[in-house]
Amino acid sequence: MRALLKRLLAADRNEQARIEWVKTALAAIPAGGRLLDAGAGEQRYRQFCKHLQYVAQDFGQYDGAGNRKGLHSGNWDYTGVDIVCDIADIPEPPASFAAILCTEVLEHVPDPARVLGEFSRLLQPGGTLVLTAPFASLVHFAPYFFATGFSRYWYEHHLPAKGFRIEELTPNGDWYDVLYQETMRLPQLALRENLLLAPFAAALLLALRFRRLFVRGNTTADIATLGFHCVARKL
Repeated sequence: MRALLKRLLAADRNEQARIEWVKTALAAIPAGGRLLDAGAGEQRYRQFCKHLQYVAQDFGQYDGAGNRKGLHSGNWDYTGVDIVCDIADIPEPPASFAAILCTEVLEHVPDPARVLGEFSRLLQPGGTLVLTAPFASLVHFAPYFFATGFSRYWYEHHLPAKGFRIEELTPNGDWYDVLYQETMRLPQLALRENLLLAPFAAALLLALRFRRLFVRGNTTADIATLGFHCVARKL
């Protein structure tokens, strides 16, 4: 049972799907352009930007421990960040970038819509915005955690208002995937209360994995999803 649970817990489908999608979206950006990785953190996507002029930006204040509330990474490395500043006030001229990447960052800024306005200022006409944010997210990186629940309707309202045309808006998983993600956390979180829930978690994870063998697609994404993957074009 322990070995089976360990194998199930090792698969973070949320992260794996997002990485593959971002890799594909970045590959579609014409070579040679200047790309801003906004809120780059540890710059995990730099490796997919070798055909671009990569510029990393971050506010540079999270240390891996934060205020020790919620979930934390344990450590954080900003080595190689090019611009350290507020993501809503980046010291670059208008139309400085052919593309902007911003993934899993908007929940960590107090005013996400204002950030979209800054992206619109920085992008060249016809430039590409590659954007992801969580729909279902627990508190993490506190105290730098301000929002969750970025729904389809958030993108559809705010992006056009800031001068973008949405070209792709794809849910990452559905309600069942949200359940799978949170069930993976169950043994770890239950330890805080000395609850022995590992067998229950293993059984539920097996059931959800078994379901995926027979059900394809995000059938309940209109109810909940892990997040949205978005490509938008600056008008």
